[in-house]
Amino acid sequence: MLLASDATSPVPTWDLIADVQDMWSYAFMVNAFRAGLIVAVVCAVVGWFMVLRRQTFAGHTLSVAAFPGASLAVLAGFSTSLGYFGFCTAAALVIAALRRSGSEESAVTGTVQAFALACGYLFISLYKGLLEGPTALLFGSFLGITTGQVVVLAVVGAAVLGVLAVIGRPLLFASVDPEVAAGRGVPVRALGTLFLVLLGAATAEASQITGTLLVFALMVIPAATAQQLTTRPGLGMLLSVAIGLAACWAGLIAAYYRPYPLGFFVTGFSFVAFVLAHLYRFAREAVGRRAPLRTGIAT
Repeated sequence: MLLASDATSPVPTWDLIADVQDMWSYAFMVNAFRAGLIVAVVCAVVGWFMVLRRQTFAGHTLSVAAFPGASLAVLAGFSTSLGYFGFCTAAALVIAALRRSGSEESAVTGTVQAFALACGYLFISLYKGLLEGPTALLFGSFLGITTGQVVVLAVVGAAVLGVLAVIGRPLLFASVDPEVAAGRGVPVRALGTLFLVLLGAATAEASQITGTLLVFALMVIPAATAQQLTTRPGLGMLLSVAIGLAACWAGLIAAYYRPYPLGFFVTGFSFVAFVLAHLYRFAREAVGRRAPLRTGIAT
């Protein structure tokens, strides 16, 4: 509660060593940085495939599904982590089971999103506790991250990355050219279903840091930023991880010193990186267009 008001928020001394020691003297901040590391890495890798596969709408729907899952957990009095993972995985399986292709897939995804959002508001309306609980579900908070949650995030994150390491190459092939991949015997539909489940797990992890409304801060923006800078898969994933981790940790530091939602800071830093990447790309393309012109004039 010390961080709840602007008047009592910690003040940075700009002595980095002293500030870090002070920040990490609180167990919840140590847990927050550990959770941020896990979530940023998992979301950056999964998000890179999601942006490549043009499934950001599905990712958004799964983030919405995290809202009723967490709110039901608060209402029923059990672990919010269970609510996050349960609802996100269930929504991913429903989308995978009912989707076909093209507009039909979008319609199914939108239907699941609308129903999940309605359920979330129902559970919130039935909740009679403090307002801060639902607000943290929507916009994120580092105050409630426990050691047990960090362990759960680490186990689920390791499982998600392990599965991606196994299916990464065929999934990349199926994402770039699904028709050719299917002709070569790649199980495109099965890979798509499995990826949606992995996306649901990663979304559930991100929701516990950024809140359910701002999952894109770690799931989409770092991956989209990296793909503006390079088309190479390996380098793109590394850049996505670096951007997501920097935004997450910088957001934690900012939220520690200022009494505003963590999700806002994480989203803000990610958005700045995205804009800078676009400016860099525009400048590089402008230089590339001018280079042949100068060569022609010299000739």
